[in-house]
Amino acid sequence: MQHSSDHTTSVGTTAGTVLTVLANIGSQDYIKTIVLAVIGAVVSFCVSWLLKWLTRRRNK
Repeated sequence: MQHSSDHTTSVGTTAGTVLTVLANIGSQDYIKTIVLAVIGAVVSFCVSWLLKWLTRRRNK
C-alpha cells in the first residue's frame, strides 16, 4: 500500500478555517491587533536597547 503525498484535504480544511475566521472577525479587532502589535514591538525594542546599554555600562 502506497501513501500519496497529496495534501489537498488538509490544505482545503486549513484554508477554509482561516477564511471563516477572517470573515467573522470585525475590523475593529484587526485595528486593535495591529495597534497592540506595534506597541509590543516598540516596548520590546526599548527594553532590549535598555538592557544592552545597562550591560555595556556595567562591564566597563
